[in-house]
Amino acid sequence: MATASVAFKSREDHRKQLELEEARKAGLAPAEVDEDGKEINPHIPQYMSSAPWYLNAERPSLKHQRKWKSDPNYSKSWYDRGAKIFQADRYRKGACENCGAMTHTTKACMERPRKIGAKWTNKHIAPDEKIESFELDYDGKRDRWNGYDPSGYAQVIERYEARDEARRKFLKEEQLKKLELKNTNKDDKTEENEADDDEDEEDDDLKIDEAKVDESKQMDFAKVEKRVRTTGGGSTGTVRNLRIREDTAKYLLNLDVNSAYYDPKTRSMREDPLPDTDPNEKFYMGDNQYRTSGQAMDFKQLNIHAWEAFEKGQDIHMQAAPSQAELLFRNYKVVKGNLKSQTKESIMDKYGNAASEEMLPRELLLGQSEREVEYDRAGRIIKGQEAALPKSKFEEDVFINNHNTVWGSWWNDHQWGYKCCKQTIRNSYCTGSAGIEAAEAAVDLMKANMARKEAADDEPSPQEQKQLATWGREVPADLVLDKKLLEEALKKEDERKREERDERKRKYNVKWNDEVTAEDMEAYRMKRVHHDDPMKDFLN
Repeated sequence: MATASVAFKSREDHRKQLELEEARKAGLAPAEVDEDGKEINPHIPQYMSSAPWYLNAERPSLKHQRKWKSDPNYSKSWYDRGAKIFQADRYRKGACENCGAMTHTTKACMERPRKIGAKWTNKHIAPDEKIESFELDYDGKRDRWNGYDPSGYAQVIERYEARDEARRKFLKEEQLKKLELKNTNKDDKTEENEADDDEDEEDDDLKIDEAKVDESKQMDFAKVEKRVRTTGGGSTGTVRNLRIREDTAKYLLNLDVNSAYYDPKTRSMREDPLPDTDPNEKFYMGDNQYRTSGQAMDFKQLNIHAWEAFEKGQDIHMQAAPSQAELLFRNYKVVKGNLKSQTKESIMDKYGNAASEEMLPRELLLGQSEREVEYDRAGRIIKGQEAALPKSKFEEDVFINNHNTVWGSWWNDHQWGYKCCKQTIRNSYCTGSAGIEAAEAAVDLMKANMARKEAADDEPSPQEQKQLATWGREVPADLVLDKKLLEEALKKEDERKREERDERKRKYNVKWNDEVTAEDMEAYRMKRVHHDDPMKDFLN
């Protein structure tokens, strides 16, 4: 039997280990114990995956073959569906722009996209969802019933029990009614007549059932027995084709390539192949006709009603309980019709009905009344009750800013204004007749200026010969220049230009003189560089 190979530091350690094993065999030393407190068999090598059958080992001896990883963090709990943790009153930074919740982004929002999100309206902020994170073990990840709430099925059970109870109650009431009818019928003749009537009714029912069977046989004019492929392998089923073979196929009605598209896989043609022909002469107008006519529209309205009712909190589902959804939709249409008729009657009672055939009162037709009113020759009321003026919710005849009339009493050039001063500014102060005259004068002046400008634009401007001017104007005839002052002015002009070329010669404290003489202007004109002169580069 092989033993475990252990590396020893020295021969002395190896000798002590052998003595210890001999003492354990003789029972003089305690046996070696593993981590679980069980005795280790010295005859089993520690590297073996399973012990021999004759050593009677109950479990693997190696550590990596035991269930050594047992994490206490594993849980069998599930998400708390629909739980909310916090309801905010205003939009918070970083929240969903659509509903305002902090637990998801705008792209992951499951709420209907709003026309204006909660970020801009600060209204109807959705509460934050409860987000949980926990680690499941191997079985918890693969448990298909993990998180199932059995109490949620109690509503289904209660609904079916209530239906069965109502059915039992109805049958019991029917039986009681039949017993009462039998007790009331005392005569034997009447009883015999009733028996004959019952037999006649049964015969009629049989005849009706036979007629239905005959009709169903007649409807199977295109009944075809063929093998239908199913997931279970196959079965013989009945396939009915209600199209008469003499009819023209829909894809042959219009052979134009650009006409309605025909899908050969589904045998559908949604558009009308002949849109320009008379609708009374064609029998096929495309598959979309069936979606917008007949009971298809009723079914679409029924679906929309079911969705809207479910969003508003009603327990209704079109696929799970179609009969209940249709019954609720019928009740809704009845209630809506009653409400509409009540609204119509209330409006007609209040304002009357001009389309009705009822006769109007005689007083309204002939304009007669018992009220005595006296008029003058101009038609003004002298005596009697004056006609009441209609009142408005706004203030009337209120004059502001010293105006004598109200805003809107005057109209000019598509603008409203005040009649007293003819101003078109709402908050202007009244200027009276003086303001009217000033406005008219300003208009006349503006018209005169415009006419003068037009006349000036029409006449060509005479070209005058330009003369050199000392002060930018015409040279006066009596202008006399001093030669000494002109020479000094020329020297100053040369120094000024020299300073402009070399700024280092400019002094720190510059004295400026605003007085310009005629000699200075003449020196500036003489020294000025004419850029149009071709000989300007040879002057200096």
